[in-house]
Amino acid sequence: MKALLYDEFGKLPGLRDVPDPAPAPGGAVIEVAATGLCRSDWHAWQGHDSGVRLPHVGGHEFAGTVAAVGAGVRDSWVGRRVTVPFVCGCGACPECATGNQQVCERQTQPGFTHWGSFAQYVAVDHAEHNLVPLPGFVDTATAASLGCRFGTAFRATLRQGRASAGESVAVWGCGGAGLSAVTIAASCGARVVAVDVSSAALELARELGAEAVVDASAVDDPAAAVAELTGGGAHLSLDCLGRPETCSASVRSLRRRGRHVQVGLLPPEQAAVGIPMDRVVAWELEVLGSHGVQAHEYPALLGLLESGAVRPDRLLRRRIGLSDAAEALAGMGSPGTGGTAGVTVVLP
Repeated sequence: MKALLYDEFGKLPGLRDVPDPAPAPGGAVIEVAATGLCRSDWHAWQGHDSGVRLPHVGGHEFAGTVAAVGAGVRDSWVGRRVTVPFVCGCGACPECATGNQQVCERQTQPGFTHWGSFAQYVAVDHAEHNLVPLPGFVDTATAASLGCRFGTAFRATLRQGRASAGESVAVWGCGGAGLSAVTIAASCGARVVAVDVSSAALELARELGAEAVVDASAVDDPAAAVAELTGGGAHLSLDCLGRPETCSASVRSLRRRGRHVQVGLLPPEQAAVGIPMDRVVAWELEVLGSHGVQAHEYPALLGLLESGAVRPDRLLRRRIGLSDAAEALAGMGSPGTGGTAGVTVVLP
């Protein structure tokens, strides 16, 4: 099969011929129809994830058709159109037993713990616990965005963040995850303020339901600007970019007893963020993490799509082939510097 492979961190991947994967016991192989290009893939390519071993094939949000299954997996899966959450739970550990597969103790992640979906085929583990059948109303390209960015935003905004109607929600960083959070928060009646340095991203955020936007490059203190726009601070703020300055500003933009959710990953050398803990204590703020979404949450997530409450297809702004994916991956390192806003999907 063709796959986008790199054998050195930071070195531009190349399109190579590699062996087709075989399903492991309990696993499955999916023929990839579409796969998203996400900043998390850039982090893996830069060597920021200790679980990645070279040579490597990235890609972790995808949709396609089950081509083969391993021992212990029902043959009826073969030929079905599916997606999977990017965190694949083992189904047996204490976290999985309580429905928290997103923090499974023995989780696997295509594109991180093993080769991913920038290829014609991708293998997944624990198939019976992670395969999600796709209904006919969801096209394959849209489904590819659900496993990471949209699914992560769904959990971060509605489950961890507990956004509700009438609340002010600030979204820092309007890439795929941030724009997904904007549309999800707006769909539940929240009043959204989007923050970015890209005018194209902020324009798209408005299209997706943001009531106000802040160009962080045009103001001295973006957190103060958010606090002013929300009448004293946001009830919920999500850092969907993952930089020390956006994490700190997200916390500072909250009102008393507000909630900060960290969505974006930070490089290891930046992980020790200077969070204003004096304010966290004095204002009784909540500081939460959010990591992916569980397979059992997909019916609720897909229900939002079926009802028309959210339109993740509106985020899809660019479709490319595997041969163009290497350059696009390299461009993920400089968010907000121009280019196409929204989500890029690779069609192998």
